[in-house]
Amino acid sequence: MVPMQEQMLSMMRCRKRKLKVSVVAVPKTIDNDIPLMDKTFGFDTAVEEAQRAINSAYIEARSAYHGIGLVKLMGRSSGFIAMHASLSSGQVDVCLIPEVSFALDGEYGVLQHLEQLIKNKGFCVVCVAEAAGQELLQNSGATDASGNAILSDIGVHMQQKIKTHFKGIGVHADIKYIDPTYMVRACRANASDAILCTVLGQNAVHGAFAGFSGITSCICNTHYVYLPVTQVITAPKRVNHKGRMWHRCLTSTGQPDFR
Repeated sequence: MVPMQEQMLSMMRCRKRKLKVSVVAVPKTIDNDIPLMDKTFGFDTAVEEAQRAINSAYIEARSAYHGIGLVKLMGRSSGFIAMHASLSSGQVDVCLIPEVSFALDGEYGVLQHLEQLIKNKGFCVVCVAEAAGQELLQNSGATDASGNAILSDIGVHMQQKIKTHFKGIGVHADIKYIDPTYMVRACRANASDAILCTVLGQNAVHGAFAGFSGITSCICNTHYVYLPVTQVITAPKRVNHKGRMWHRCLTSTGQPDFR
């Protein structure tokens, strides 16, 4: 499988050379950040596996004196995995996503809130998407082989900031940092994703044999449909920070506005 942009280029080359080739895409990302689609395959499995990491962080944090569980989840441009995993687990006290800016320091910062959680509960769990808080970090400007910007590690940065903060106020904090990236990426697809992949693949073949080209097989508004590739590569889908799902997550975590 190749990125959607590469599939678009392949389609344009075929048309330019007047080749009798159908280019039909099947969206590939577990981040669920392709616009117009209800979900992409791998997302349900990723959320399910991410819950296991959050549960481990919860147990470790609760078992330690002043334990703080910190989990960094995937999400290069959106926080869907972090949001859904936090909401479904019910064990997260702070969820940080790239769509919502936040401050670490200051009276209304994350660190001050963690201090209150430790004081009141004795432990806490933080879930952060990998692209969250990039404005707080130094940007190297480097890119990977696909041309994507290499993100600074917000997980390690937060781990160090939390250690420094609690040491500065003379309070012991036992930080349990978990980065389950490869666990989430490499696990076997669950039943929901396996069925979704089967249907998307079958529909892609049907579309090609029907003579369509430059389309993607996907699920939109609960229906399996074909969409033009040009419509789904415009910009990544992002969490609506004013939407109900994000507000449900905030209700679950009980976190304030960190700004």
